[in-house]
Amino acid sequence: MDNARLVVGILTLIMTLLTLLPLSRNQRWWVRIWDFPRLQMAVLSLVFLLLELCFLPGGGQFSWLIVLLALGCTIYQSWWIFPYTGLSKVQVKKTPASQHPRIKILNCNVLMTNRKSEKLLEILAQNRPDVIVLLETNLWWEQQMAPLQASHPYTLKCPLENLYGMHVYSRFPLIEAKIQYLVAEGIPSMHFRVELEGGEQVVLHCLHPMPPSPTEDDESTNRDGELIAVGHTCARATYPTIVTGDLNDVAWSRTTRLFMKISGLLDPRRGRGMFNTFHASYPCFRWPLDHVFHSKDFTLVDLKRLEPMGSDHFPIMVELVLNPREGSTQEKLKIEQGDIEEAREKMTHAGIKSRDVHQAELSDIQH
Repeated sequence: MDNARLVVGILTLIMTLLTLLPLSRNQRWWVRIWDFPRLQMAVLSLVFLLLELCFLPGGGQFSWLIVLLALGCTIYQSWWIFPYTGLSKVQVKKTPASQHPRIKILNCNVLMTNRKSEKLLEILAQNRPDVIVLLETNLWWEQQMAPLQASHPYTLKCPLENLYGMHVYSRFPLIEAKIQYLVAEGIPSMHFRVELEGGEQVVLHCLHPMPPSPTEDDESTNRDGELIAVGHTCARATYPTIVTGDLNDVAWSRTTRLFMKISGLLDPRRGRGMFNTFHASYPCFRWPLDHVFHSKDFTLVDLKRLEPMGSDHFPIMVELVLNPREGSTQEKLKIEQGDIEEAREKMTHAGIKSRDVHQAELSDIQH
């Protein structure tokens, strides 16, 4: 019993350290990586708490300390993920699909080395999205997706062999489309307007920044700076706006919350679930890396994670209704002065300004 108590105590102390580590603004990958597994850490902390309660009789002050630490870790980690459970209030209203202009977007990181392109084409045929955003696409994937151009003739293509290629296929016309490399060479983003069937126009920003990891980017500086700069651009937008892509950041991270505050965009997952899209092969180690954020002009028809297609990511699809009148009552996250200062700091460190981001609407404003 004493050995078991000691093991649980040591594990709880380690969990406490890992829980406190992301409180730092340190951008190193070995700090920021602990933003990701908050659900797993909350579950483990709860297990440690229950075990320590079993061992508690005769444990003395050390056992009570471990109980308090495990309880604190459980509560703190749960606080971050709570908005992405069915127990929380939904942020985006659900609306029937009738009567309003709609847009259905499918976002998928295909995994460049994946060769199950026919499975993806099958999923696309079944779900019939209006706009398809594919990430990690190279020339091989571009060739395999050629059949899409019959139904989605408007395209923006950036095939790359570095795991950061990007392709957009759309049923709707693309206007003021531009490919940018905002914070790093070889890491593209796409910015454009789409014109819906009724003539309404919507701005889309498609992103896939590098993650903080020992094999890709030592720090989250570039990822955070790009996301915040796009957020500033969204806040100034005069068109309804959508941001989508594999952001290599979880929905509940400090940076993603800051992006939502700065941009004023909403997350349809809040109050509905996590919709974990990565890693498709490991059910116990999944978190939401693929995102669709939108302005208050939209309400939700449907949001779902689709079946696997051979990638390490699941595709995710959202159908939105352009419904500004009803959407105006939706609540965005409140922004504080400290958020503005932190956002400015992140962009400065990344060497990016919000005006660097293509707004996809400048020509209309100038004319």
